Amino acid sequence: MRLRSLTAVFIACFVTFLSWAFTPSAIALTQIKLSHVSYKDCPPELAEGAVISSGSAAANCFIVTGKAENGTNKTVYDADIFGRIYDASNNPVLQNRTRLGSIAEVPPGISDFELRISVPANQSLPLKLKQFKATGFSGKVRR
Repeated sequence: MRLRSLTAVFIACFVTFLSWAFTPSAIALTQIKLSHVSYKDCPPELAEGAVISSGSAAANCFIVTGKAENGTNKTVYDADIFGRIYDASNNPVLQNRTRLGSIAEVPPGISDFELRISVPANQSLPLKLKQFKATGFSGKVRR
């Protein structure tokens, strides 16, 4: 009886080891440093008819641009961009929202990025862009 118990424990440990040893590694979350963040007006073809997500209120269209620094030697995929945007009076432009968009691929080194945002037309300019950063994955995320 004792030999059966020891055998069962050995088999359980062996199976656990095998599942650990041969499980594919998790796709690591990678930090991307964003710098030189600024914005410009959207080209007319993008800005025409811009509205905010809450309805039909008029909005101004802007393109946020900057540099993304991937300090690893691998391409980072699906990098979510986070940041805070305030108007000239320090009022938040995008209420309760810090995820602003994403970058499909960030190669190793420094590369350019841009994303489009819509800002309610009643928010005073210039905009203040703060605390921008991004995180992505070292492998492609299945969709």
